[in-house]
Order: sequence, then C-alpha cells, then structure tokens
Amino acid sequence: MAIPIVDLALFIRGDIKQQTSFVKQLGLAFEEVGFVAVKNHGISQDLIADLYKFVQQFFSLPIAQKRSYEDSVLAGQRGYTSFGKEHAKGSNEPDLKEFYQYGQSPDGDYKTEEYPPNILVSQIPGFNITFEKAYRAFEQSGKTLLQAIALYLNLDEHYFDEFIHNGNSILRAIHYPPITTEPQSAIRAEQHEDINLITLLVGASADGLQVLTKQNEWLAVKSLSDQIVVNVGDMLQRLTNNKLRSTTHRVVNPPREMWHTSRFSIPFFMHPKSSMNLHCLTSCIDEKHPKVYEDATAGEYLDERLREIGLKK
Repeated sequence: MAIPIVDLALFIRGDIKQQTSFVKQLGLAFEEVGFVAVKNHGISQDLIADLYKFVQQFFSLPIAQKRSYEDSVLAGQRGYTSFGKEHAKGSNEPDLKEFYQYGQSPDGDYKTEEYPPNILVSQIPGFNITFEKAYRAFEQSGKTLLQAIALYLNLDEHYFDEFIHNGNSILRAIHYPPITTEPQSAIRAEQHEDINLITLLVGASADGLQVLTKQNEWLAVKSLSDQIVVNVGDMLQRLTNNKLRSTTHRVVNPPREMWHTSRFSIPFFMHPKSSMNLHCLTSCIDEKHPKVYEDATAGEYLDERLREIGLKK
C-alpha cells in the first residue's frame, strides 16, 4: 500500500508556504487513511540500528532471565511481558508476541503525575542508555508532528505541548517468535486500534503490518528504511470527534517458508499526561457531526483499555 509520504523537514525548516503545505498533507492523510510515512523525522539511523541490535539481544536471553524483568502489578507498562499475555480488544485469543516496555523518566519540574521506575536490563551493556536516547528522539519527533496536527485542527501550534511534557508515552520492543506448530489463525497480532494520541513506528524487521481501508480491504503497509510510519490513536480520534481516524490494523503470519524467522517491531506510543481531558473539541462538533464520545481523562481511558486487552484486572 502506498500510504502518503510527508517530509517533516519542510515543517521544521521550510518557509510559510512549505509549512502550510505539510500541515495540510499530514491532516488529510490522517483524515483519509489514518497512516502516513514520514521522512526526515530526526531519529538517526545509527540510533535505530543500535536499538534493534539490543532488542534482538534481549529477546535472545533465556526465558528465566527475561521473566526476571516482568512485574505483573505494572500491567505491562514497564519491563517485560511474557508471550501470549496481551490480546486485542474484543478478542479472547492472545497475540503471538512478547514485549518489553520503557516509559517516562520525568524531569525536575514534574509534580502532578506518578510513574513507576523503568525496569532496567543489567545483562546487556548499552541497552538502557540506548532506550533512553531513543525515547527522547521519538518524543521530540512526536511533539513536532503534534504541533502540525494542532495547526490542522485550527488550534494553537503548541496546544499539545503541555499535555505531552512528562507524558505517559511508551517505547515498546515487540518480538514475534518463530512459528513452530500449525497456528490456530493467520494472525500474529489481531486487528486493533492504538490507545494513544499518535504512534511512531520505526521499520519492522519483516513484513506483516496491514491496515483496513475505508473499502473494508486489508492492505499491506511498507515504508522505506529512512522513514517512520505514524498513525492516529484512539485518544486523538476521541479528541477530534472522529475527524482524524484511528485506523484498524493487524500483523499477519509470514508465508510458511518464513515460519522459522522472528519478527521485531518497535513502536513509540505517544501518550499525554493522565490528567489531560479528552473532551471532543468544539471545533469538531456540528449538526452533521454531533458529539460521539463521553468526556474522559487520558488516564481513565487508558485504564479502561488496559483492562479490555487483558493487561490489567
């Protein structure tokens, strides 16, 4: 699928005409498709390469070592989550994946939110510092994209800034292990929509990502190595009263001849602070588009969704 491609450099360093054009391209892509490929995103290729190197090393550890980084009390929000623990909303079948999550380390002016400390990995030198560097790089790129989204919604450019500063964003490393027995379905990760504002996905190690089009067709999503794929999450869809689409997507099994291979994927889920009110913007409500969602804070909505996908009881 040729999803729209935008150049973030035009927004950061372009003139007014180029910036305006970028905002329109990004907004229309999120209205019509829900996914966009972004080049010149500001996350260095060397950092991405290091990130994937350490992720593959982590998931190669013995299961007992990986489980030493698992804390069920944290509902998968920090550290390791074992294979088969998470499932899509509305599905009872577990996704065929294990994952590790790294979260916010708030800075000195942090007062109103509380996050558990990250569960750091001791066996792999360089792992923790690389995750922290990658987290900050994704956070900055996501902040810039949200500034463009704010302009598209006729908001102040910095509307989202206060909500995402020390926000509840998550950097998730996912491992889909080799398929060793006949699978019950053709799906590695069942169809779902993301919970957050936007998701930034750095190129996966193998194909498999598909999105559901307006024509109700599943189409494969691919991006070049120098691009990241960005999609709208449910929080932004709620905020915009469905103006921006949180597109349904899934990960399918590889061809049988590739069953012996792993798939690695590293999405950054950009969340605001839990106190952000996700009330529908008044500018997105009119006679043709009545208010669809009840008011809720980001924290309340996240808690609800974590229970729906089996990570929280």
